[in-house]
Amino acid sequence: MQKKQYWNVKTLVFMALLIAMHLVLTRVLVIDLGAYRISVGSVCTILAGLWLGPVAGGVCGLCADIIGCFMKGYAVNPFITVAAILWGVLPALAKPLFANRKKTGKTVGICVSIVVTAVLSSLVLTTAGLVIMLGYNFYAIMPGRLVQFAIMIPIYCVLTCLLYFSPLTAMVVGNTSPAVLKNKTV
Repeated sequence: MQKKQYWNVKTLVFMALLIAMHLVLTRVLVIDLGAYRISVGSVCTILAGLWLGPVAGGVCGLCADIIGCFMKGYAVNPFITVAAILWGVLPALAKPLFANRKKTGKTVGICVSIVVTAVLSSLVLTTAGLVIMLGYNFYAIMPGRLVQFAIMIPIYCVLTCLLYFSPLTAMVVGNTSPAVLKNKTV
């Protein structure tokens, strides 16, 4: 009896691609203001979870955070690392609640899962990591983090829904190839 293979080469390639995109969007194309970071890299981790499952999404978040810390020369902060993992896990775990609905229901489900994930990971865990591990004052950074939350969540929702409802999803999840090459005889 043959065991079911969960991760094949295609899944690993898409995971590596999403990690690389996350790193570029979070560590290179970013506005870094100390306790506040304006970037859209978490969308890659959310999509990894929605497309490839919660384990793959969590692994993408974990790898992107650890590699990103080494790229910038930071020490790995366990609170922020768990927050990065949650970005890939929680929306994927919520997917069965909205998977069989129409497009509007899926959109609402994705957006609600992003808001819940953002509250737990960004407002709770990341803020705790900044306060406990890096010594920031909670009362000094929380108003700015709330503003960051209010600005970034609609952006995350729009980008995630645009990419999730694009033909890219059929290519990642299904068996659709980006282009079919035909043999030409001369």
